[in-house]
Amino acid sequence: MRIAVFFVGALEDRGFNASAREGVLRVVETGMAEIEVISGVPYDQAAIRTRLAEGLHDAEGLVFIGGQGNLAMPDVAADHPGHRFAIVQGKRLGPNLASYDVRQEDSAFLAGVLAAHLTRSGTVAHLSGHRVTPGLKGRAGFVAGVRHVAPDMPVLTSFCGTQDDTTVARDWARSQIEAGADVLFTMLNAARAGATEACRTAGTRQIGNALDWVAEDPEVFAGSALARIDLGVVRAVADMVAGIVPGQIVEFGLADGEFVSLSMAPDVPEAARVAVAQAAEALRCGEIAIPESYEGPEFTPEDARCLPDA
Repeated sequence: MRIAVFFVGALEDRGFNASAREGVLRVVETGMAEIEVISGVPYDQAAIRTRLAEGLHDAEGLVFIGGQGNLAMPDVAADHPGHRFAIVQGKRLGPNLASYDVRQEDSAFLAGVLAAHLTRSGTVAHLSGHRVTPGLKGRAGFVAGVRHVAPDMPVLTSFCGTQDDTTVARDWARSQIEAGADVLFTMLNAARAGATEACRTAGTRQIGNALDWVAEDPEVFAGSALARIDLGVVRAVADMVAGIVPGQIVEFGLADGEFVSLSMAPDVPEAARVAVAQAAEALRCGEIAIPESYEGPEFTPEDARCLPDA
């Protein structure tokens, strides 16, 4: 079966897309399907829809990577009933459209628990780029994790409008640090390098996401909210090849094995490790329910450039 795998932004983004690409490589290695990769598409709905139409010329199915596909994919699937479609990190369903969701919010919750235990200033921050469903749920999970430990702790939460612009992310992270945050949770792709620069300069700890940033830079990264998007990609392709279109969103969380977890740096105190482990077990057992949305205030620095969401 010929399947196009569709990426918004750079393929080698040091984040979400990079994790998904590992799943694509595994599919190719196993010979499960014939894969065409479409990448470098800007976060613009008109551009996304144009490239989606082009990608269907030689493909029998298409897997969209990311919540950016929630707007366009239902229309595209309805217009092409003879094709099969899936969104990894999606929230849309149809007769020929499936959605798979690696629950980043589970590991984001654990990141919030860790941040609340590590902060010395009493203020922590969240920084992401696009306001897509996985990012919004991740933000809600992080704030809930902080509140689980310290209900009144200030959380400076921001969406800077870009997942990949390092200058924008650096300026926003610097503003959050100047406003008092000494632990930052970043849900970014290539733009994370800018936030890391700001953290390194200020001596501020960061908690990353998607990939294991602790293994790469334990001096800055106290933790990383891992999300095995690659496993979601493999499942989506396997179902598509088998002709399976689940009638509900297929979710993978802490209770489902190795899909999500939190890595921690060697210098994280034992008390924080115990708190994270206890929270993880409570999540697995269903004792903690993570909210899907956050309704509180957001932090917007006056002098930081922002790229508007498409």
